[in-house]
Amino acid sequence: MPSSIPPLPGLTRYTRWDLVPDGLHTKTMLDRQGLKPGADPVGQVLYHGNSYAPLYEVAAAMPKRRVSPAQRAALDRARQLQYRCRRCGTEETEPLGKGRFCDPCRYAMTLWEQHDQAQALARELVADPAAVLLVVDVAPDSLPEAQGVAVVGVRDRQVLYAAEAGEYSTPERDAVVARLDALLTDRRVVEEPNFMGPSGRFPQALLSLPTPEPVVPGRDPLHPWAAPHSEENPSISRTWAGWFGWTERPSYTRACVPWEWGGDIPMPWTRSLDVAADGLSMAGVLHRIADGTEPVWERAAWVLDGHGVGSSEVSA
Repeated sequence: MPSSIPPLPGLTRYTRWDLVPDGLHTKTMLDRQGLKPGADPVGQVLYHGNSYAPLYEVAAAMPKRRVSPAQRAALDRARQLQYRCRRCGTEETEPLGKGRFCDPCRYAMTLWEQHDQAQALARELVADPAAVLLVVDVAPDSLPEAQGVAVVGVRDRQVLYAAEAGEYSTPERDAVVARLDALLTDRRVVEEPNFMGPSGRFPQALLSLPTPEPVVPGRDPLHPWAAPHSEENPSISRTWAGWFGWTERPSYTRACVPWEWGGDIPMPWTRSLDVAADGLSMAGVLHRIADGTEPVWERAAWVLDGHGVGSSEVSA
């Protein structure tokens, strides 16, 4: 609100209440009498030292319309519903505000939306004939037979390319990169998860030795398929995490891949020395998410809260 209310032009100003003629009242004064202004203001009075309140003739005032019992009941009901979650029916002590969802339901719905979006992305990838999974294992300390790269078609689950990666700065490595440049042009590349198993399994590792410096996100102008963690190159692990619904804290509203590998949550894809087989395994995960047969976490928020999925409303 403004710190002051300026005077209205063209109206008589009264600087003290004792100067206001009888028969002139403010809106507040009329309201206390069950009245409302029946005409435009005829004056204004200064209050609080820097604000002016319009004055209206009492003789021209009109009775305020009375609220019927049915209207009163409807208003009371609306006020009561402000405290009730429309998804689970829980009564809160404070108004729930826009949407009328309690915190647990809002949390569950947020994760459900990520779950639903993961399936939408999986269906989009499965339906796209140009979508491929790029699987690499080129870490310098890996076993020799693990130095490989494979490209797997998502829709048909066919191995489109598989080869040894070769050593850095060798004709063999240059040939692999050139082949990927040609094969992956105008294709949508899905990253594999860089969790579990041999380290260094990300496309950019084909171009340069791993360093302790953080990987810069974004598309490589010469090799767009090597873009790390970008919107252009979705990750199989993030897609699965959104579907699975695991979170590290009860109030965390972002699904993620479990960080602690205690064996309770086995990953649905393989991580082995056969990169082509791993790519086929990951493509299978996308297909199962797309058709809804991939399991979700038994403690996923929308399962655990006992109120179903989505944002269906309970009866008022």
